[in-house]
Amino acid sequence: MAKGRTIRTPPKGTRPMTGRARESVFSILANRLPGARVLDLFAGSGSLGLESLSRGAERAVFVENSRSAAAIIASNIEAVGLGGTVVRVT
Repeated sequence: MAKGRTIRTPPKGTRPMTGRARESVFSILANRLPGARVLDLFAGSGSLGLESLSRGAERAVFVENSRSAAAIIASNIEAVGLGGTVVRVT
C-alpha cells in the first residue's frame, strides 16, 4: 500500500477490506488501473483509493459520510504524498 506505508484507520464502526480481498481486487484490475479515475465509496480509511493511486490511477475521489473518517482519509492522502479529493456526504 502506497510504497509500504501504514495508514491510519478510523475508530470503531468501520469494516476495512482485508488484505487478501484487496489483493484479489487489484489482481483483477491490474491492467485497467494506469490512468484510471477511481471512486472510493464508503471510503473508511481510503485504502482502496490510495492503493489505486499508488498503482497508477490518475485520480481518486473518496466519498465518506463520517466526519472523523473523512479527516483520517485527508491525513492519509497527505501522509503518503498522493493526490485525491475527499467528499463528505451528509
